[in-house]
Amino acid sequence: MLDRAPRSPMAGCAFHDIRERLRKVGLRPTRQRLMLGWLLFAKGHRHVSAEMLYEEATRAKAAVSLATVYNTLHQFTEAGLLKQLALDGTKSYFDTNVSDHNHYFIEDEQELVDIPPGELDVKVVPNLPPHFELRDVEVIVRVRRRDRLAMARTSGEA
Repeated sequence: MLDRAPRSPMAGCAFHDIRERLRKVGLRPTRQRLMLGWLLFAKGHRHVSAEMLYEEATRAKAAVSLATVYNTLHQFTEAGLLKQLALDGTKSYFDTNVSDHNHYFIEDEQELVDIPPGELDVKVVPNLPPHFELRDVEVIVRVRRRDRLAMARTSGEA
């Protein structure tokens, strides 16, 4: 006979799971954090900008401001629930997959896509300055669709 820990009657409930996840990292599960956490994590791994999440929250009738969305995303990142990927210094995406992995950035669509494991291998990193340690290596491979570029050239837009 297997020894099993008693299962909470709320286990498997999205809001309960988000509440527990927030508590584990030391964040108070406020109504706004719960709602934004549910929007972020209930759909599996994904990449979102603050603006994208704000639009989703608005469609879900969540009463949050864009500033609250930004603050919450940064709090979740500091707590280790998200990984922030800054592109061009002007736009940041937040990744719900915090494991070490790399990305394609599809410029035409402003979309991040995970590079499958094993398809990119970074073997050499530069010598680190004194008194520094390597924290992470993130590679973002920028791509654009050939057909869109060809169409832009033929129409004189390129």
